[in-house]
Amino acid sequence: MTFPQPISLQSLANKFELTISGDKNLLAYGINEIHKVRTGDITFVDVEKYYQKSLSSAATIILINKDVPCPEGKALLVTEDPFAVYNQIVWEHRPMSYLTSDRGENLHIGPDTHIDHGVLIGHDVSIGKGCYIQSGVYIGDKTIIGDYVNIQAGALIGTDAFYFKKIDGQYYKWRSGGRVIIEDSVEIGAGCTINRGVSGDTVIGAGSKLDCQIHVAHGAVIGKNCLIAAQTGIAGKTIIGDGCVIYGQVGIAQNLHIGPGTTLLAKSGVSKDLKGGKTYFGVPAGEAREKFKELATIKILTEGKEK
Repeated sequence: MTFPQPISLQSLANKFELTISGDKNLLAYGINEIHKVRTGDITFVDVEKYYQKSLSSAATIILINKDVPCPEGKALLVTEDPFAVYNQIVWEHRPMSYLTSDRGENLHIGPDTHIDHGVLIGHDVSIGKGCYIQSGVYIGDKTIIGDYVNIQAGALIGTDAFYFKKIDGQYYKWRSGGRVIIEDSVEIGAGCTINRGVSGDTVIGAGSKLDCQIHVAHGAVIGKNCLIAAQTGIAGKTIIGDGCVIYGQVGIAQNLHIGPGTTLLAKSGVSKDLKGGKTYFGVPAGEAREKFKELATIKILTEGKEK
C-alpha cells in the first residue's frame, strides 16, 4: 500500500510513542507485510527468528519489538507491539467506509459499460469502458477494473483478506488495506470470490478467464491470458505466470510461484513452486507423466491381490 504523501519517521515516532534506531531523517512511502515490501516501505516483525528476514528485506523502516543493530540506510521503530502499530497505520490510511447506497463515492465508469440493476459498488472504484457487470455482483472499495471486462452474477470482488494473527490464543484481524486490480479483457465467472490484498494488490492479468466459483485469496497475482476452471482455490500471495491453464478443483497453497505456461490437471494439489511450461497432476502435484507412471505401477502391484 502506498501513502498519498510520504510520512516522516519522526512524526510516526511521536504519534505512536516509538523509539527510533537508525536514520531518523527517513520518509515512509508505503506500508506492506514482508511478502510485498518495497524500498521506502514500513513492515513489522515481532518474532526473533524472523528478525533477519525483515532487516535484510527491501523495507526501509521496520517496526520491531526489540532494539537490535540497524542496517545502514534503514531505521527501526521499536515498540512492545509492532503488529498493533502496523495495523493502526493501515487503518488510518484505509479507514472503514460504510456503504449506504448501491453506489459509493468517487465512482468512475467508462463509456459503453453496462451495469445491471442490483450491483453494489464501493467507494473510489474505477471501471473501464465496454464492461458488462451482471446483477448480484459486489465490487469493494478502491477496486480498479480495466476495459472490456465481463463479471457474471454473484461474483464478489474486493472482499476482506482471510488473514489473522494469533496472540495469546486469540485471532486478531489484519486490516485489509490492499486493492483488487482486474486488467483488460478479463472474464470473471458467476460466484467467484476475489479478496483484496492485506497491503498489496490482488491482480487478475489481462485476457485471463475465470470460470464459476473460483476463489482468489489476498495478494495473489494471476498472469495474463490464463484459463482457470471452476472450484479452483488460489491461496494468498501466490503468483501464477502468464498463459497458465488450471483445470477444475485445483488447490494451490500460499506464497508459491507457478511458472508461465504451466498446465495443472483437475483435482491437483500444489504445495511447492512449479517450473513453467510443464503439465502437472496429483497430490502433491508432480509432472503428469511421472505421476501417471506411479499410478500404473501401483495398479500392477495390486492386481490379483483384491479378493
